[in-house]
Amino acid sequence: MSVPRVPPLDVLPPTASPTDAPTDLERRILDAVRRGASMEDIAGLKNADVQTPEAAIQALKDGNARFFSGQGGNPDVGANQRRAQIMRQTPYAAILACSDSRVPVELVFDQGLGQLFVIRVAGNVVGESGLGTLEYAIKHLDIQLIMVLGHEGCGAVAAALLPPSVVAQEPEHLRRLIEKIQPCVSNMPPIRDKKARMREAVLNNVRYQADMLRQTPYIAASEQSGRIRVIGAFYEIGSGAVDFLTEEEDLQV
Repeated sequence: MSVPRVPPLDVLPPTASPTDAPTDLERRILDAVRRGASMEDIAGLKNADVQTPEAAIQALKDGNARFFSGQGGNPDVGANQRRAQIMRQTPYAAILACSDSRVPVELVFDQGLGQLFVIRVAGNVVGESGLGTLEYAIKHLDIQLIMVLGHEGCGAVAAALLPPSVVAQEPEHLRRLIEKIQPCVSNMPPIRDKKARMREAVLNNVRYQADMLRQTPYIAASEQSGRIRVIGAFYEIGSGAVDFLTEEEDLQV
């Protein structure tokens, strides 16, 4: 069966100024379109520079630097880039993030279509469906990196710090979710500053959830082989900056 071809289309949108210089990716896509490349071939161009876990981390760091400095531009959302997603997706990183509306993952890392595979659940909690989703991303999407992304002022983590009598009043499934966070915040050191205490609780949860992932046989084997890395991160809503937990000691529970 023949692979569909991408219809010719100028890479610049009609509203773009003639002086707007196309990015290197846009030039590569446009050249491929002119050669009559398939949409599957074009999809493979997107992340040609992100082939290792280290390159994936650097790409996320660079993207976040653009975001918090105000230079982010929502890249790779033009018509050619959309068409390149029709045949297959080629994300380079999977991110287990919180569902909080203040944490728009693709924007925070200034990434475009098809670059990130995002699982969002309150408190960035590891569960059966999330594990299955991440295993799928490793085996079938060939991702390079898994990140557990916590954030400033996480409501789910704050709930896990409440007395058990208060948590018991929550609906059943929300209560079960909170219970998945409680083990990592149950023995918090006495920190008087509320903001500092909350940050430490969120970081503890990130480490705890990342450890849960790393104990999963398929994810553990993939990391031990060097195929992927599992890291953590903390997003500051106020500044827009992400602190990366990439060293082994950073992830120790």
